[in-house]
Amino acid sequence: MGTKMKVLVLSKSTLTCREVRLFRFKVVVSGLAFGIAAFFGLFLVNRFSHDFLGLGYNRMAVLSTENVVLKAQLAELSNQVTVIQRTLESLADRSNELRLSVDLPRIEDRLNSAPIGGTVQPSEISIVSQDARKILANSRKLIDRLEREVKLQESSYQEINDRIKYNKALFSHLPAIKPMVGYYEIQGFGMRIHPVLGVYRLHEGVDIIGDVGTKVFATGDGVVRYTGRTEGGYGAVVEISHGYGYTTLYAHLSDILVHRGDSVKRGQVIAKSGRTGLVSGPHLHYEVRLNGRSQNPADYFFDDIDGIRYHALLTSTQ
Repeated sequence: MGTKMKVLVLSKSTLTCREVRLFRFKVVVSGLAFGIAAFFGLFLVNRFSHDFLGLGYNRMAVLSTENVVLKAQLAELSNQVTVIQRTLESLADRSNELRLSVDLPRIEDRLNSAPIGGTVQPSEISIVSQDARKILANSRKLIDRLEREVKLQESSYQEINDRIKYNKALFSHLPAIKPMVGYYEIQGFGMRIHPVLGVYRLHEGVDIIGDVGTKVFATGDGVVRYTGRTEGGYGAVVEISHGYGYTTLYAHLSDILVHRGDSVKRGQVIAKSGRTGLVSGPHLHYEVRLNGRSQNPADYFFDDIDGIRYHALLTSTQ
């Protein structure tokens, strides 16, 4: 049979005993109250004593401050990236101007169709605030676009540089000057009555009138493909291949000053005019062909500049 413990309190003044009810409960409550008070007291002491217990209070405060600073820096970085993007857009406009000047297409369509880079995954930014996530996501998108724009502009400027080199070589090889001093008819190219045969036939070049022995100049850089006499009434001729699909023919010559395989420059004297072949008088017959098709040589005479004036212009610009 179990026993029940009672706590009695003896009063000295009245010499009576009184039972203490709920003793254990009161002891427990008192202990809890004392423990809570001691805990908060210790917490306050720890807070004002630089976290000597190592609870991380000061660390959290530092992290909170750092978070505010980092958010401000992220916002500033985002603004700087936006400024850089505007600068790149300005460079892109200039690039397009340069591309047009060298006969290359604009690049907006290529930029818009370029693949977009990776974006920030939610798991990567879940530990930061909503504002910080938004700043990070926008910054990453801008940086991805900037990377694509930089690569595209690098490629574009390389294309421009390559095209400038190509055009420089092309322009030096174009038959762009008058091959000899003298008069010619603007309508000399095309169907006409042959001056000797008296028949209506195609005239595939222009005739430049000049005395026998007048200097004949190469109209563009190239390589001599043929020298000598030909059939068809052209007499002594020089034919030059200029590359890029262009060839020129100089006929009715009295003297040839170059040989097959020689490299020639625009304005170089290659022959002297004459009256060899089927002609009615001394002149130079001059032809320009592009991919084998006859062109009107007068369309290639730059301000009727001949070899002599061409050399004078080169000298004046040096």
